[in-house]
Amino acid sequence: MQDNAIDLAPAPFLVRIAAMIYESLLVVAVVFVASFIIIPVVGEMHAPWQRHLFQAYIAGILFAYFSAFWLRSGQTLAMKTWRIRLVSRNGDRLRFKQAVLRFVLAFFGLLLAGSGFWWALIDRDGLFLHDRIAGTRLVRVPRKV
Repeated sequence: MQDNAIDLAPAPFLVRIAAMIYESLLVVAVVFVASFIIIPVVGEMHAPWQRHLFQAYIAGILFAYFSAFWLRSGQTLAMKTWRIRLVSRNGDRLRFKQAVLRFVLAFFGLLLAGSGFWWALIDRDGLFLHDRIAGTRLVRVPRKV
């Protein structure tokens, strides 16, 4: 990570949305592979407990996917492509607690018609609601020369 991460410019809203669209394609692939692994174990999911187990498993897989990237480098593959990095408010790497909080809040913000994401349009710093609460921000990574 760069020492001057605090000086990096915020990632523009449309760039973050484009990265999220690309990320959704990657997430579909991750969920597909994870489902391919668990469905033979759980069965056809007729019982409610089977569906709940499957949903918890997928949520765990998604958290593992995002938190592993966020905690290691601050960037998922889509974020690397769009030159975006997730950092703490002061520019440091995320702590595990921040990753958990950001993931849970982003999930609920998405469930509520994306309200946590649309929040960036009215936020004074252009932050998503989950970034505001978790003490994180998305910054633009400069091009390598």
